[in-house]
Amino acid sequence: MGERKTREGVVVGDKMQKTRVVRIERVYRHPRYQRVVRSSKKLKAHDENNESRIGDRVIIEETRPLSKEKRWRIRQIVSRLS
Repeated sequence: MGERKTREGVVVGDKMQKTRVVRIERVYRHPRYQRVVRSSKKLKAHDENNESRIGDRVIIEETRPLSKEKRWRIRQIVSRLS
């Protein structure tokens, strides 16, 4: 069995119970034009104890489907926004 995928991102939504919206940002160089490109996507992650807040930097890990759109779980809070 392989290791579960993990990503680091910022919490951008905490309106739902036990669910957080996390923005994952990816920075890469364009293959033809060599320009630095920033792209991001928003993923829904499970937060059992409602511990994280908007602005927190978190590490999320892949898990089984928990709901229609939720396939990630918050593993740890890296830093808090005061």
